[in-house]
Amino acid sequence: MFSPPAASLPAAAMSDRGGCGSMTLSEVQQLVRRKDELEAQIRACYQLLDDQKGVGMDGPLVDSEGFPRADIDLYQVRTARHNIACLQNDHKALMKQVEEALHQLHAREKEKHARDEAEARAEAMSQNLPTAFAKVNVVTPESPASIAGLQVDDEIVEFGSVNANNFKSLQNIATVVQHSEGRPLSVTVIRNGKQVHLGLTPKRWAGKGLLGCNITPLQR
Repeated sequence: MFSPPAASLPAAAMSDRGGCGSMTLSEVQQLVRRKDELEAQIRACYQLLDDQKGVGMDGPLVDSEGFPRADIDLYQVRTARHNIACLQNDHKALMKQVEEALHQLHAREKEKHARDEAEARAEAMSQNLPTAFAKVNVVTPESPASIAGLQVDDEIVEFGSVNANNFKSLQNIATVVQHSEGRPLSVTVIRNGKQVHLGLTPKRWAGKGLLGCNITPLQR
């Protein structure tokens, strides 16, 4: 006697998980195993129909005179056909779940890979960047500093001859500026994790001072 296979999915597999976005790899693997089980059950049902004179899903269940066929087990045929229909519906729903879950896992893995790469690059860059000793917190528009491209939050690693090794106070920068009026200074800053090289010429302008910016020492 044919024993009909279970035709419904486990509640856990069919539950709403927000587009499978929260599924783990092991849960996806469980869905794939369930898919394999469904496919095996569908094959078994088709094999039973094939054994029943190859009646299949559409073969007639009555003879030429309209009586139930005596050469096949009608109960088994009807049960197998019903189970195939149910299992195929379950299989279609499960395949959609598997596809969405795999897509989400792939997207999460891609994001993690990109994030890891970005962190690795940032770490490598931070290890290779020179030490800053001061930071720009004000840049006045149309000033020499603004024209040179200096920006707020730039961290200064080199200001003319001044660097982290010989910097003592802001007077070091003031002295370099006073002795460089009208002549370009090489300034190197760290901006968004990258070194930026600028040419800054201290000079008289409409505002105060020779630069038009405010610089504060960094506390290390």
